[in-house]
Amino acid sequence: MEKAAKLPWSTKAVYGLGTIAFGIKDNGFNALLMIYYNQVIGLPAAWVGAAIMIAMVADAVLDPVVGQWSDSLRTRWGRRHPFMYASVLPVGLFYLLLWMPPAFESHLLLFTYLLVMTSLTRIAIGVYEVPSTALLAEFTQDYDERTELVAYRFFFGVVGGIMMGIFVFAFIFANDPAAPGGLLDKVGYIKYAWIAAPLMALAIFISSIGTHSRVSALIHSPPPPRRGALTVAKEMFSTLFHRVNAPILFSSMLGAMSGGLYAALGVYIQTYFWGLSANNIATLTAGNLVGVILAFVIVLPLSKSFGKKWTTLVLYMVTLIAMVAPILLNLVGLFPGIGHPLLMPLLFIFAMIVAAAVIAAAILNVSMVADVIEQIELSTGRQSEGLIFSATSMVNKTISGMGVLASGFLLTLVGFPDDAKPGAVDIATVNHLALYFVLAIMFFTLAALLSLTFYPVTRSDHQSAVDELARRRATNV
Repeated sequence: MEKAAKLPWSTKAVYGLGTIAFGIKDNGFNALLMIYYNQVIGLPAAWVGAAIMIAMVADAVLDPVVGQWSDSLRTRWGRRHPFMYASVLPVGLFYLLLWMPPAFESHLLLFTYLLVMTSLTRIAIGVYEVPSTALLAEFTQDYDERTELVAYRFFFGVVGGIMMGIFVFAFIFANDPAAPGGLLDKVGYIKYAWIAAPLMALAIFISSIGTHSRVSALIHSPPPPRRGALTVAKEMFSTLFHRVNAPILFSSMLGAMSGGLYAALGVYIQTYFWGLSANNIATLTAGNLVGVILAFVIVLPLSKSFGKKWTTLVLYMVTLIAMVAPILLNLVGLFPGIGHPLLMPLLFIFAMIVAAAVIAAAILNVSMVADVIEQIELSTGRQSEGLIFSATSMVNKTISGMGVLASGFLLTLVGFPDDAKPGAVDIATVNHLALYFVLAIMFFTLAALLSLTFYPVTRSDHQSAVDELARRRATNV
């Protein structure tokens, strides 16, 4: 069978460019939103966590709807691009408004505003992200090129988020969190919003228009017949929990819970447990950037040598060790503490390892989801790229939101004070938070690793499915 031509690097680059918006949003939501609304605006941590979680769930519930809709849509602009274009202006507007809450005296009104704006921002980005992600399974059916295409998406998304993080902590916030213009000053967050929101909208627009010319080259199946809502729901359920998709779906669910906890509490651990300044955090963020570059260097060779599944399992274990080892060692007195000259170099190395392992594993995870597409189409006869990728997105958002909610409850459980000044929080409270954080990360990451061991698709399985589908299409012409 003749092998399809490789995609040009320019297509891969402009396709990945749109994820800058997702990276900026993730950086803002993970590193800044909790501490902004809790410590700066004054909304209790549990309320902030609840708003973020509910918004994630609301967004996640709509993801399969967008995915299924884009699977069945037929227009002269293709199935995916109408959604991508429609997201541009709402993404920029809602993200800008998120960081400019009115001066409500009522916690309930402030909670409602946060909930509405986080929901609208997430939904708007999902309208772009789900159809855009589905395109990678249509752009190429090559086992290794899919990993490469996912790598481009992650490169722009992660690097975009990291660069925004470096910029924020190095140039917007003052070194002293409590000083004017510091991490606890509202003015910096307004400046951040006016920079981040237009960049997100621009990235989505450039990616959408830059990939538009590929629409005519995609495989176009006939539009599906009209079916009742119950039939569609049954088909969606059978697709999402198909035997080849279920292991990676559950693994994503558990990993997202761990990721949500790590992201939401990371800035608390850095600020209060390690005693880092804004400049220190910017330096560690640069360590993440080095790790990201390392991930793109190692991911394809490792995948080619050992396969996607086993490489990902090893990366999960490396991630877990690098996340929890410094904290555990510090709690037993075997790791440098606040102010020690070796603290920052060691944290930089561990941050680099975490970033490299997490990003490489995430790239392979999405690539494995893409390889499920042909297996399911072979057994069901349905093209379900949008639905399957939306399910992964739905799980990540919903469960990650639960992780953020859990972080709020952990802060409440240990009695972490609102408006807490670094260095002024009781050391026992900080240590209890760090210990609960480690135990939760260990539990969910190990459970995710176990689930992924049941993923069945190998390189040969994938190629057999691609060849069989090509034979069927040729027969039906």
